[in-house]
Amino acid sequence: MDTAVTTGTLRVPGATLYYEVQGSGPLLLISQSGEGDARRSADLVDRLVADHTVVTYDRRGLSRSTLDDPDQGVTIAEHADDVHRLLAQLTDQPALMLGCSLGASIGLHLAVDHPDQISLLVAHEPVTPRLLPADQRAHHERELEQIQDVYRREGLPAAFKLIAEVLGIDPAHPDAEPGVTPQPLTPQRVANFRFFIERDFTAVIRDTLDVAALKNTGTRVVPVTGRTTPRGVFDHKCAAALAGLFGTELREFPGGHNGNTTHPSAYAATLRAVLAS
Repeated sequence: MDTAVTTGTLRVPGATLYYEVQGSGPLLLISQSGEGDARRSADLVDRLVADHTVVTYDRRGLSRSTLDDPDQGVTIAEHADDVHRLLAQLTDQPALMLGCSLGASIGLHLAVDHPDQISLLVAHEPVTPRLLPADQRAHHERELEQIQDVYRREGLPAAFKLIAEVLGIDPAHPDAEPGVTPQPLTPQRVANFRFFIERDFTAVIRDTLDVAALKNTGTRVVPVTGRTTPRGVFDHKCAAALAGLFGTELREFPGGHNGNTTHPSAYAATLRAVLAS
């Protein structure tokens, strides 16, 4: 469905955020995974704008969301504060949120710090080691550090291989709906991957999420995993631990870790049902 896209920028501490708004209905903010910017889930957004006002944005440091100091680091708490400020700019009512991977980790912070701002968080495979037992947490933090080391020594292709292994993605046997918009590895995406691996990975490793406070949040949190995500990998373990924290069902969504981009039609239908429940 073609709808007009409103774009804007917002000054936040240390950065300028770029965002897009389209559609009509209840406000749904999508916080993307990985190096994804505001347009990463374009196929999914197209299937949601008939009944939701969809907000997407570039995380600070990616694409059009520029840092005041290009050499500065970033924390998950800062990413969450950015979303808090963005939502405050756009609405005075509680919003819906879909967080994918790192976006889900951001949503968990928002659920702790601003529970009245998000009525429902769909948390798809948060990359949040603090949800796990201490030994598993340390193991997966080391995995992320190893990816950073490989990236610095051998470059992006070698890092891609390890990222796929850690997150349970099988690039040799891609599974996707027909007609999905290609996402070529443009120079902008290469730059975004650099920021993601060098700084967002560090933010994940040093995350300060208060898990005890999360358990008592007023935000309804729906833990989600991909139907084809292997059950032994980091991201699935985090999703399962989140479901255990709340004593709720771990929902399965179409596709794997990146089901929001590989299966936009089926994913939108499943998401819409959760949002309406």
